[in-house]
Amino acid sequence: MHYRRAGDGPPVVLLHGWPQTWFCWRHVIEPLAERHTVIAPDLRGYGRTDKPLGGYDKRTMARDVAELVSGLGFDRVAVAGHDRGARVAHRWGLDRPEQVDRLAVLDIIPTREMWQRLDADVGRGYWHWLFHLQPDLPERLAGQDVAGYLGYFFERWTYRRDVFTPEVIDEYVRAFSAPGALRAGFDDYRASFPDDAEHDDADAEAGRRLTMPVLAMWGSAGLLGSLPSADIWRAYADDLTTAEIAECGHFLQEEQPDVVTEHLLDFFADARS
Repeated sequence: MHYRRAGDGPPVVLLHGWPQTWFCWRHVIEPLAERHTVIAPDLRGYGRTDKPLGGYDKRTMARDVAELVSGLGFDRVAVAGHDRGARVAHRWGLDRPEQVDRLAVLDIIPTREMWQRLDADVGRGYWHWLFHLQPDLPERLAGQDVAGYLGYFFERWTYRRDVFTPEVIDEYVRAFSAPGALRAGFDDYRASFPDDAEHDDADAEAGRRLTMPVLAMWGSAGLLGSLPSADIWRAYADDLTTAEIAECGHFLQEEQPDVVTEHLLDFFADARS
């Protein structure tokens, strides 16, 4: 498992989403590292981390990261996740609450809510979920033009499109052009149903909620800005803080890194190691 590490102090783990790698946190790592030990891994199947043929359910992906931080000598960490990484972080907080001190989730609502709210409006925004669930076809089509496919999302999901310069996009295109990378990213989505859904339903039926402090952030110009995101998260977390980031689409930490960093520094100020 590849990761970047910086700084010293109470540990903070940063989990990226799709179609990205640890690199999406590049503007956030340095200021966080002034107060914290920052660990930013490439998740299973992404970037320079191995790309096995299985294990993309969020329970396994969360265990990957849990074992990484344990191996680095940390018993308890604060966690921030964006997009797919936030879903890994959510599962980590449910399965191992003793290890997650504080949890920040960026621009998602819980996966279970995504399936339950999949009406026409949500479907128009999240059509890629159903496409990525299909076996083999996404790799075949997207593999013909990786730059074109990823570039579509970097353009359509952003408010501040200028942050995705050709050099930044090239970094992600290189990562997803590696052997197995497209397949692994799509397998992350394929695990959403039925594997992740079964785990999430079991937690809901048992009444399990996130017990640590939770910060939910989303971009005002993204789809979550049109959903009752705060109300949704209150059904899943005992101690919730929310923040809507103005003039921002889906890629919060790249479109508004200073604002996101400020929120994270405030939220993680009392984090314990």
